[in-house]
This record gives sequence, C-alpha cells and structure tokens, in this order.
Amino acid sequence: MEGIEDSKRYKFTIPHDELITPGHSACPGCGEPLAMRYLLKALGPRTIINVPAGCGAVVPGVWPRYAVKVPFVDHAFECTAAVSSGIKAALEKKGQDDITVVGWAGDGGTVDIGLQALSGAVDRGTDFLYVMYDNEAYMNTGIQCSGSTPCGAWTTTTPGGKDIQQRQGKKRIMEMMIANGIAYGATVSVAYVEDFIRTIRKAKDIKGPKFIHAYSPCPSGWRMDPRKAIEVSRLAVRTGFFPLYEYRDGRYWFTKEIKKRKPVEEYLRLQGRFKHLTPADVAEVQALVDREYAELEAKVEAGRR
Repeated sequence: MEGIEDSKRYKFTIPHDELITPGHSACPGCGEPLAMRYLLKALGPRTIINVPAGCGAVVPGVWPRYAVKVPFVDHAFECTAAVSSGIKAALEKKGQDDITVVGWAGDGGTVDIGLQALSGAVDRGTDFLYVMYDNEAYMNTGIQCSGSTPCGAWTTTTPGGKDIQQRQGKKRIMEMMIANGIAYGATVSVAYVEDFIRTIRKAKDIKGPKFIHAYSPCPSGWRMDPRKAIEVSRLAVRTGFFPLYEYRDGRYWFTKEIKKRKPVEEYLRLQGRFKHLTPADVAEVQALVDREYAELEAKVEAGRR
C-alpha cells in the first residue's frame, strides 16, 4: 500500500530544465505560471497539456508566441477532460504510451462548467492527469464567484452586505472525484515546491485518472500585495484553510501535517477580499475550517489502523 510513508522512492533535487519561459502574460504574483512551471519540471518534455478558456489559456501567450515548450491545446470551456480523453486515445492508437496527458483547468472550468466532462473521463478510466489550479473565482472574466469561492470572500457577484455575500463553503471537489472513482488524488501548493513536484511525479507513475487540486494565489482578484503571494499560500496550509494531503485506494495521508494550526484570521487579514468580514463572520469561517480539517484528520487516522 503506497502513501506518504513510501516517499523515499521519490527523493530528488528540483530539475534545472525550464519548460515554461519568461515572457508569459500573468499578472504580478500570479500562482498559475508557478504551478505550471513545477508541473513541467516534474513531468518533463514528453507531456501534452490541454486547457479551456481561462487564465491558463492566455497566460502562456498568443500563438505563435507561447511561453510553454510542450504541445499546448486550447479548446472550449466545458470540455477539458473530454479533450484529454481524445488525446490519450489517439496516443494509445499510435503506441505512444510514454507521453503524459494533462488536463489543466481553473476552478470555474472544473467544479462548475467542466464537471460533467471530468466525471465522464473518470468513469471511462482515462489514464490522464487532471490539474485544477484553484484561484477561487472566475478571474479571467472579471472575478465572479465560482463553486470554489470560499465562504465570505468578496467577488464582483458576491460584493458583501446582506443577502449578497458568499455564505457557502467551497465545493468539496476532491471528495466528489474520490466518489467518482479516481485512482489517485492530492492537493498541492505553489508555496511548497518539493512537495508539489514529488506529488506530480508520483501521480505520473499511477495508471488511471488522477486529480490534483493546486492552490494558486491571485493577487489581482484577492486584493492583496503580489509580493505576499507565497506568504499567503503558506498561511493557507498552516491555518488548515488548504491542507496538503493525498488519497489512494480508500486511504488518506497528510503530505504536510500541521501539528499546531494558526488562526485563520492571520490568513484572511492579508487579503482585501475578506476585509468586510465582521468578527462574527471570521468566527464562522474558522468554524468551517475547523470542521472540515477535523473530518480530514479522522480520515487520515482511519487509514493508519
């Protein structure tokens, strides 16, 4: 049974090769090009990435000038996993089994618009890697609320105030994918580079549909200092707002276990999207984080028995 305890198999130094180059069009402090950079360091050049509409489609550039050194397929918003299935089927027909197919989509293109196609690809058992870079709103189209926008966060469609504030928590997409039947699932953060690369390398070695939930800070949409993007990303993990863990064969493991979590207020106060929250609102967010973290701890503990 594989888990975090077998991580010695994946010892490495971070590769020097760069498959995403300077000259992309990301905003200052954006986590998405960092996530793609680490992904490609882990996977190498034998990779095909397909992306829907969103930040991931425009950040690398506009054809014929792309900042990515691997094949990069653009397509409609809703069909990331379907396109991945098609690419994989074509490669299998040609006997090119050494190429990793990556579906790369944002939270809106995954938990909302692309959910049906993703579920279908998992049902078919497509051997591919799906990465959701989560900046917690529809950032490319104007910072609208998505199914992954956290409780209390300001967006242009949840601007705060009575009845127009985001009160629901994030869709629990990992649990949805586990119920759907993924072979492997994990969360990663751009603030923890070695864990990120190790996790992607591990996923690459597993047959079947793999789902990676990548935390991707967005200074523009989160109303924060771009220089604090990595600090905020670390706090997301250290407060339990975005825990790092993996799943396989019915068992969970922490890839970074936090023994003493920081108050979630330390994370919220660095972001202007939460500045309207009252102390009662902050307590509500803390309670939600505590509850979901306790549920995850229980699952991890059950896997140790």
